[in-house]
Amino acid sequence: MKKILRISLIVILIAVFAGTLVFLYNKSKKKPDVFETKNPFVSNVVMKTVATGSVVPRQETEIKPQVSGIIDEIYIEAGDMVTKDQVIARIKIIPDMVNLNAAETRTNRAKINFEDAKIDYDRQQKLFDKNVISYEEFKRAKVAFDSAREELTAAENNLELIKNGVTKKAQTATNTLVRSTINGMVLDVPVKEGFSVIQANTFNAGTTIASIANMQDMIFQGKVDETEVGKIKVGMPIELEIGAIDKEKFEAALEYISPKGKEENGAIQFEIKANVMLKEGQFIRAGYSANANIVLDRKDSVLVIPEGLLKFENDSSFVEVQTTTEQTFEKRYVKTGLSDGINIEITQGLTKDDKVKGDKIDPKKANEKKENKG
Repeated sequence: MKKILRISLIVILIAVFAGTLVFLYNKSKKKPDVFETKNPFVSNVVMKTVATGSVVPRQETEIKPQVSGIIDEIYIEAGDMVTKDQVIARIKIIPDMVNLNAAETRTNRAKINFEDAKIDYDRQQKLFDKNVISYEEFKRAKVAFDSAREELTAAENNLELIKNGVTKKAQTATNTLVRSTINGMVLDVPVKEGFSVIQANTFNAGTTIASIANMQDMIFQGKVDETEVGKIKVGMPIELEIGAIDKEKFEAALEYISPKGKEENGAIQFEIKANVMLKEGQFIRAGYSANANIVLDRKDSVLVIPEGLLKFENDSSFVEVQTTTEQTFEKRYVKTGLSDGINIEITQGLTKDDKVKGDKIDPKKANEKKENKG
């Protein structure tokens, strides 16, 4: 009995030892790598470049006063629509005391000369009616009288202009009323009632009363890197994506490429402009930042694979295609076409039924996927 127990114990120990060896061997044995596979698929490939910039009115006009003074009234605010020659503000003139004094002095002298010329003219008129003097003498008195009257009128008008900026005879043509020079929308009114303003002159650009622009004539202004500018040309279609308007895209057409680049942050940038083609009901606020997708080339409904699956050898490109045996792959050379940076066109070498070798899969995750499918 003891002998049987001893033999049984030895057998058990041998079995445990053998099992341990087998377990350690299987654990130390490297498991075969598992790769995911992907099928080629049909898609559109669009090669494009992106330019950053903003959408602005094609022409923004700054309205400036024709005289210096103080804003007495403002008739508009930002967002209002105005028409050409519409009055947008009125200016109260603060006269210069030196000019005002000179104008008053000139007016007083003109009155004195006019009264003297009138007395002489009346006397000569009576003498001429009695045939005491010749017509030439009477004519000289009349010319002097008319000249004195015109000088008085000019002096009074000059005094009115200095005081009020307008004459009594030409109130509709006053330059104290600031008028819009174009049709459009008021973008900004940087002044308020009571602000002092100055007219444009040799030494100063003048105070801006309002900025007005046609908001239906918008352009995209952006910059393109020197590595991309050679691929674009005037007339190319552009798709605008505006950050502030998520769900809507806008069409545009490239209409200008700067012939000279400027260095910015170590790179040469070229300015571009594109005409934004707004549809009925579309509205873009001035200054919105935007990205312009310029389509360089495109192909529709072509066979593609993710560009990351492609491998290169010398001047050739190839992929690894699964054979009839699972997780066994063979090298196959292919010919490629257009790429958009994510997918690349395959012109020769693959079909939609082929399974192309992809990234390596973690065995644990592969088992989990199989269990989930099961």
